[in-house]
Amino acid sequence: MKTILVTTDFSVNSRAALRFAIQLASQHETSLTFLHVQDVWRMTTWGDTAYKTYAKEEMAKSQTTLEQFVETEYKRLKINAGNYTCVIQNSPFVDSTIMAYAADHTVDFICISTRGAGSLEKLLGTTTANLINQSPVPIIAVPGTYRATALTSILYASDLSSLEYELKRVVDFARPLVASVELLHFSFPSEPVLDPEIINMAVQKFSDYAVYVQLKPLDLTQTMIANIELAVKKAKPSVMIMFTTQNQGFFHQLFSSGNSVDYSFLTNVPLLVFRKG
Repeated sequence: MKTILVTTDFSVNSRAALRFAIQLASQHETSLTFLHVQDVWRMTTWGDTAYKTYAKEEMAKSQTTLEQFVETEYKRLKINAGNYTCVIQNSPFVDSTIMAYAADHTVDFICISTRGAGSLEKLLGTTTANLINQSPVPIIAVPGTYRATALTSILYASDLSSLEYELKRVVDFARPLVASVELLHFSFPSEPVLDPEIINMAVQKFSDYAVYVQLKPLDLTQTMIANIELAVKKAKPSVMIMFTTQNQGFFHQLFSSGNSVDYSFLTNVPLLVFRKG
């Protein structure tokens, strides 16, 4: 059984992560943990006992709020509640607390909502970007505009440098959902011309799951974001999957063309990011 850590700050946008996780769990047996990280402030005049009493009360209030927040979303989606847990953590360090909890509880994915407007950096938001750049656990970034629908198709962007490693993770995610998989590769003009049949043979060698391969020349007059966005609009996948080398930075790679980005990216499509092996 897969375990997903779903983060929320009780905002309207953060409901998107809940919607996605609940939808996924309805299609495949999945254990969900809903996590809220809050910073319970301490007055300088308080002693340890006074603060501990106050913090305990505040955490109890937040626990109730979280449970009601989750129950409401299940009811809105008209999905019977499955295997889930609600957890409150007291910390001023949201990013590191999320990653520490995921590490301590053997979480398979971290699911987080995004702001859903502007450039990709705005879309992902600071916390999401930090998690993508630092977390060893794959991140599912869900745009705030996401509405729950059956997860039936996956668009997977690859540079083909680690095909066997990537396919294993993509197929492991897709197979329980019985979702179709389309591999998308953009080739630069300076690269050798790739034979689709050779790529197809490599895909079949590394996986017994059906994967449709699409090789496209990169339009250098557009940013990488724009190239991918056009492919997403055409394919209309349920989920987009990417792999990133964390020590080089997710955004540095994605915006390597250097062009500015003035529009939303993957507005309605959840983005699952794995780190490269």
